[in-house]
Amino acid sequence: MVTRRSVLGGALAATGAGLLTAGGLTPLLTANPARATAGTPAAGAPKVTLPPPFTVRMPLPAVLSPISTLGGQDTYTVTIKETAREIIPGAQTKVLTYDGHFPGPVLRARSGRKVVIRHRNQLTMPVAVHLHGGNVSPDNDGGPMDTVAPGASRIYSYPNQQPAAGLWFHDHAHHMESEHVFRGLSGTYLLSDETERSLPLPAGQYEVPIALRDARFDDTGQLVYVMDDVFGRTTILANGRPTPYFEVAARKYRFRLLNSSNMRFFQLRLSDGGRITQIGTDGGLLERPFTTDTIGLSPAERADVVIDFSRYPVGTKIVLENTLGPGTPDQVGKVLRFDVVRTAPDPSRIPDVLRTLPPMAKATVERTVVLSMDEDGRQEPRGFMDGQVWDPRRIDQTITHGTSEIWTVTNTNKLVPHNFHMHLVQFRVLERNGAPVSPAEAGLKDTVRLFPGETVRLHATFDTYRGTYVYHCHLLDHSAMGMMANLRIR
Repeated sequence: MVTRRSVLGGALAATGAGLLTAGGLTPLLTANPARATAGTPAAGAPKVTLPPPFTVRMPLPAVLSPISTLGGQDTYTVTIKETAREIIPGAQTKVLTYDGHFPGPVLRARSGRKVVIRHRNQLTMPVAVHLHGGNVSPDNDGGPMDTVAPGASRIYSYPNQQPAAGLWFHDHAHHMESEHVFRGLSGTYLLSDETERSLPLPAGQYEVPIALRDARFDDTGQLVYVMDDVFGRTTILANGRPTPYFEVAARKYRFRLLNSSNMRFFQLRLSDGGRITQIGTDGGLLERPFTTDTIGLSPAERADVVIDFSRYPVGTKIVLENTLGPGTPDQVGKVLRFDVVRTAPDPSRIPDVLRTLPPMAKATVERTVVLSMDEDGRQEPRGFMDGQVWDPRRIDQTITHGTSEIWTVTNTNKLVPHNFHMHLVQFRVLERNGAPVSPAEAGLKDTVRLFPGETVRLHATFDTYRGTYVYHCHLLDHSAMGMMANLRIR
């Protein structure tokens, strides 16, 4: 079993060429060097090294195909297994996968049409498959203790009774979730509906899912997992490849961005400062698009964006940069490069109005939640939700079915960033630090960032399923350390 096994640095550290931003995120957690020893190549074997930036092509994730579409539902079978895949050219890296896919696959679903998946666990460790952002019953939520044993199978049923959204799925077995996700157990779940399909947005080959994350490799090209290893995970992967390039036509593309990292925050921009149009977030389309030059993503957050490459002549190369540490610009500052290689017709456009969000019901209950963790340098730091380490037997919040509530969530740490994810519901962010939120947080959300000292107010309605669910920090190393709690809807 994975256990808490790291050292928490008690002081700020330098990141090299000014990768800190005004947002206040700083590299806060240090790895235990004794746990991070690199593997040694066999005698005569060359040391595996990362390729120069932009020499590897970014692949498109595999799309899962149902084994049946009968009975008004799409049925899938997926095998969870270890395999080896080429991440660094010339090396075979052991990864944990859904059906052997690294990066994780894409499952395309339709609102109102049921999806049923039989997962077969061929690992030697238990797993739990959580549909992040999904409105599902407790027995299909993939809770931390509701695991699938090695050699066993489990059927998950997703009714998809919610609007279009870019969801994702990942392992959630407690104390193992952070290592399992780090080693590859995550995938993209794109849910569409009639409203979205009626819009003239870029589609088909011009709608591209991109899963971003960081990684650490040893000298043999194997992944090195150390809990809280934010300094060591300084190789950025886009769709499972290090700093790749992606060929585009001189037209609009829709990119479905997912931060599938355990710990890393991204602040993304185009190297020429060019415009990016954001059209959606965790819970689907915004009401109106907005133009920005930067996209911020904490772990588990998603952004639905459109980039118009028609403003660039063929032959242009534009880098998607990350301006946030820890790590140096050479390590983490370049995410991928868009190479404009051809012209193409473009009938797509971005409407001024994308959809209408339902009005928020009157909130009748207010709650406060405090996120914190030890930051005094102890060998086994703990994560806390309202001062308590997660206990699966304890109910921390009891909610009356059908009510709307306002939750005020605060990160009381002085050094450590967190974020907040609630299972079952999509919420609205009302305020950040007492001020109105930016357009990027104005839609439906299921994960929200909290830099040290920050407070957000959230509005959530609990009118679908009854039962017990968790809420937690989605820096998965933190939730594995106990920063999680239970809510029961009755």
